[in-house]
Amino acid sequence: MIRVGLVDFDTSHVEAFTQRLNHLDVPESEWVYGAQVVAGCPGDSKMMAERIPGYTDKLRNYGIELVENPADLFGKIDAVMIESQQGARHLEKARPFLEAGLPTFVDKPFAQTVADAEAMVALAQKHNTPLMSSSSMRFEPKMKTAIDLQSERGKLLSADVWGACALHVGNPGLLHYGIHGVEMLYTLLGSDCKEVRSIRIEDSEVQVALWGNGHLSTLRGIRAGQYGFGFVAHYEKGNVPFDIDGADGYRELLKVFVKMCETRTPPIDYSETVNIIRFVEAADASAAKDGVTVSING
Repeated sequence: MIRVGLVDFDTSHVEAFTQRLNHLDVPESEWVYGAQVVAGCPGDSKMMAERIPGYTDKLRNYGIELVENPADLFGKIDAVMIESQQGARHLEKARPFLEAGLPTFVDKPFAQTVADAEAMVALAQKHNTPLMSSSSMRFEPKMKTAIDLQSERGKLLSADVWGACALHVGNPGLLHYGIHGVEMLYTLLGSDCKEVRSIRIEDSEVQVALWGNGHLSTLRGIRAGQYGFGFVAHYEKGNVPFDIDGADGYRELLKVFVKMCETRTPPIDYSETVNIIRFVEAADASAAKDGVTVSING
């Protein structure tokens, strides 16, 4: 059994992941096998520190050993999940575990800057440490359904994605909730995005992105009205809409994480993980300049 440690408790993911890995307070259909959360470091937060006591109590009641410092986890765990909400803190938090060779999951957003994203990948490669970062939306079953439909409808040419896009100063621009929609675009279309234009107003924003196949795709971030996620996939032979409720993503993400720990093979190409942050940087730069086209270097 793989022993998993959690670092920083300012997100509901620490509870959701523990429930599924440790088979607590969720239906059996949500159980994930092969790993268990055994220890955690509640840490601190520059975004939502008020959440930490509640999740700390929850995990304590689940029987999870709690430590004061991340370094205290060494010797107790075989893999780690960095759960800080703030992308800017992830390099600092992940570094010692990457250097120690422990399989590492970094929750979304992977990083606040491309420089930090590249630094984490470099550490993983230097120390031969498997590393992954992902929104749970990547592993929603309907994403796979849409990709598999290419066998019937021809190539997936483009997509129009929508989703919640709340803003938070701790994760600027698309890094907060908008990162889910960005991840959906990259899951559907791959990492060959060339340029993006972005318009941002108080209640919403829209990104129009040009991909390497010459087609345009859009991301609509919603901050007013109905909360939800979905997309329309445009194939050579028709268009198919999908609504996503998000219920299955945690379970499927954790299955992939456990497999990575077992095989020590990263499930997502590192270049794609970094390019997602490149997209965010480019989109935010475009929004700051009233929608000018910004190239995505990669």
